[in-house]
Amino acid sequence: MSTDPTSSIPRPDANGLVHGLTIEELKLLSTSCLEARALAYCPYSLFRVGASLLIHASSPTTASTTVISGANIENASYPVGTCAERTALGTAILQGHRLGSFKAIGVATDMDDFCSPCGMCRQFIREFCGNEVPVFMHNKSGEFRVLTVGELLPMSFGPEKLPPREVLKGVVGVEQGGEGGEKIKEA
Repeated sequence: MSTDPTSSIPRPDANGLVHGLTIEELKLLSTSCLEARALAYCPYSLFRVGASLLIHASSPTTASTTVISGANIENASYPVGTCAERTALGTAILQGHRLGSFKAIGVATDMDDFCSPCGMCRQFIREFCGNEVPVFMHNKSGEFRVLTVGELLPMSFGPEKLPPREVLKGVVGVEQGGEGGEKIKEA
């Protein structure tokens, strides 16, 4: 399915939704990630990426925004750069959003083809988004392809895979340290 967020929108399903979003939400998500792409700081790769997160109306927020955006930010020390998806999610987490807060993700690049989030971003997204969350991947003309988080990262490792902290403490031999800290017991 493809779309230009300012003109041709795909036909909604019988409920009036496109992958669970209203036409207005889809326009907002698409426009936001395309606008964020223009703000990318990428003097080394020249590869601009914008990302936007559509927030569920019932989620806690510190601002009145329904979309949180981010762009890739590069650094002369290449590994220090941050992807657009992680920039947007980090901002959302600082505003109090958590797992269950996100309705959809939009990602936009300058490529003719559709570009999915990188592997590191897929895992970072998985920490805060359920497998059913749609990811709208926009090309340079604004057309998109959509896959869910679960389709982008099958058999994913998420927070629910970890045993409870009490179990982990027993497994690794953690004991209480001074002033509320923890230390690992010597073997």
